[in-house]
Amino acid sequence: LLMTPPYSSSLLFIGVTACSLIASSAWSPAVSRPSSALYSTPPKPARDPICDAPGDPSMVLNLSVSLGDQKVPVMKAISSVMSSTLGKPESYVAVYVNDGQSMIWGGEETACAVGCMYSLEGINQENNGKIQKAVSELLKPHGVEDDRIYINYFDIARENCGWSSRTFAG
Repeated sequence: LLMTPPYSSSLLFIGVTACSLIASSAWSPAVSRPSSALYSTPPKPARDPICDAPGDPSMVLNLSVSLGDQKVPVMKAISSVMSSTLGKPESYVAVYVNDGQSMIWGGEETACAVGCMYSLEGINQENNGKIQKAVSELLKPHGVEDDRIYINYFDIARENCGWSSRTFAG
């Protein structure tokens, strides 16, 4: 906090004094407030049902190739694989494919894909491998070889995932 005199020294003194009192045993919240029902700990609110919702599996996939009229069918197939592999309702799954992008792999312009998948739980070696294999099989007919696909998998904490005007933590 930058202030010009004459205020800075008096505010600094007040701040230091208040911090000193709080840190010392001279000030105690139990002594300075009356014992009353008004100051009791409020009851915890009921747990929000969203806390138990299956969560948000989503995938963002960038491709150097254009999928043309096969874009939506490929997205639907990815959505189905994510739902069945993670054991989550497909109504929660989101897939975004950004095709026809300028991309390079190994310093060369070639057919490739780079993506990220996010989920509340369910991110593990077995599930990631199943999804990676399925995406590779779906992209191969479009000229993207399986050794030209990177997908990063992220297990998201419930408080770090928002949906329906709140987070999955409630």
